[in-house]
Amino acid sequence: MNGHHLQLRIGLACTVLLLGLPLLGVSLAGKPLTDYAQFPPLTRYVEHAPFSWPVFIAMAFLILLVILPFDIWSLIHRKTGRPTAARPFPWWGWLGMAISGATWILAWNRFSWFSHLQIFSFSPLWLGYILAVNAWCFARTGRCMLTHDTRRFLCLFPVSAAFWWFFEYLNRFVQNWYYVGIGSLTPIQYFLFATFPFATVLPAVLGTCELLESFPRAGAGLDAFTRMDLPRRKILSRLLLAVSCIALLGIGIWPDYLFPVLWLSPLFIVTSLQGIAGRPTVFSRIEHGRWRRLYLLAMAALVCGFFWEMWNYGSLAKWIYEVPFVSRFKLFEMPLLGFAGYLPFGIECAVLADLTLGRSGRENHGLHG
Repeated sequence: MNGHHLQLRIGLACTVLLLGLPLLGVSLAGKPLTDYAQFPPLTRYVEHAPFSWPVFIAMAFLILLVILPFDIWSLIHRKTGRPTAARPFPWWGWLGMAISGATWILAWNRFSWFSHLQIFSFSPLWLGYILAVNAWCFARTGRCMLTHDTRRFLCLFPVSAAFWWFFEYLNRFVQNWYYVGIGSLTPIQYFLFATFPFATVLPAVLGTCELLESFPRAGAGLDAFTRMDLPRRKILSRLLLAVSCIALLGIGIWPDYLFPVLWLSPLFIVTSLQGIAGRPTVFSRIEHGRWRRLYLLAMAALVCGFFWEMWNYGSLAKWIYEVPFVSRFKLFEMPLLGFAGYLPFGIECAVLADLTLGRSGRENHGLHG
């Protein structure tokens, strides 16, 4: 079986599992399926657990335990590196910054003449951001996705829209966020309102990662970090797939305890299916101690997460978070520990882009580390 057909089969299997298992779980639990079919999703039917200091402290400790070793290693091994050749910042980068700046003003103010368009301001904000990060990368390295991998860059937009709709679907079962300011939209209007911003997710995260890679100090030393041997990969992959499927089955039954599955299941299901098929995964590099790519993908999503939450904060149509056990100490609308969800999400972005579009030319030539 050639690689293209195998990728297609993995993608189809992942789609069936992500769509079917949560519904099967709530059906077996006797919950009404109509709750999960409402569109736009306006009804709030999940009651979340209150804030808990023991859970908050335990989760904070676990998050720091995972990320601090990479941060400390990178700080120890920071180096100046070769200076990048100075290039003029392209005109289209200035255009992107102007678009984001102007749209930010429009999004956070309540101009009467703009009132009918204000809920659609999120997409221009991110189109401007995407132009700006690509321009910055081009100015530093002489290349970027937009100019040197244009076809893949453009294809990321529709893939991204479909990709994020999966997370919207999974969120139906845990309701960790909900939208306000959309109550007057028809289903078609809501679909268009949501799809255009969703289409900017992958280009933003992967463009930010490409920019971070141009800085030698970002993730310095992480291409010579701890080697992690993965013996009996197929057995481990089958075990990971089984655990992920069981968790997905229960996500709607125990949403307070299994809500992290929303962020982890697509990543683990795809990589476990790739491992069972004997294909390399996004984690294959760590067997050789090469962690920088994973680290920068996680950091890229965290950077984008900061801007997502900041621009959401003052917008008319926006999302609000309700995360069980940890909904305190918010930065913008996001509980502080909730930002940890962006770390695996960045890796997920690359996995889904590679699964649907193949690897980028730079990665195929080993330039990503």
